[in-house]
Amino acid sequence: MELIDRLRQGDEAAFRELFDSHHAMLVRLAMAYVKNASVAEEVAQDTWTAVIDALPSFEGRSALKTWIARIAINRAKTRAQRDGRQVPLDDEEPNSQDDRFNRIGAFRRTPVAFDNPEALLLNREVRVAIDKCLEGLPEQQRAIVTLRDIEGWSSEEVCNVLELSESNQRVLLHRGRGRLRAALEAVLGGRS
Repeated sequence: MELIDRLRQGDEAAFRELFDSHHAMLVRLAMAYVKNASVAEEVAQDTWTAVIDALPSFEGRSALKTWIARIAINRAKTRAQRDGRQVPLDDEEPNSQDDRFNRIGAFRRTPVAFDNPEALLLNREVRVAIDKCLEGLPEQQRAIVTLRDIEGWSSEEVCNVLELSESNQRVLLHRGRGRLRAALEAVLGGRS
């Protein structure tokens, strides 16, 4: 609560601390709803304005991070709707009988292209491929994968901010990861 008190008193250092620790996450989260990075940046900036305006009414019933993310999601959805970007929600589940994966969605045998994931992530071409594959996910799956796997949020935090049940979040995460794996495998399949 000390940070919140400092923010409410107009402490610029406290705001800078909050901004530095959450801004990149807000941009990535906005990208789950809008496809343009500059629009996502605008949504994040708009979110900060809304946070400053609404801070006096923050009641602390959720974590500050969750509250800020919820504001960002609402702003991003509004912007996407205003800009006319409609992403159809596709509930088709990836082929669960695919023998490349075990029953929990992990690879039975690591593809050759994934043998050294750290080296792959350092490769700019691979990072671009990951971003493109993420863009292809339905918005809720993209938001969940972004928050869980990129931002490192807990399942509970994701459920709170996206207003989902635990089981729904788990299913959407599984589907999103499955689609991401399949897309990455297709992109990286020729690598050795």
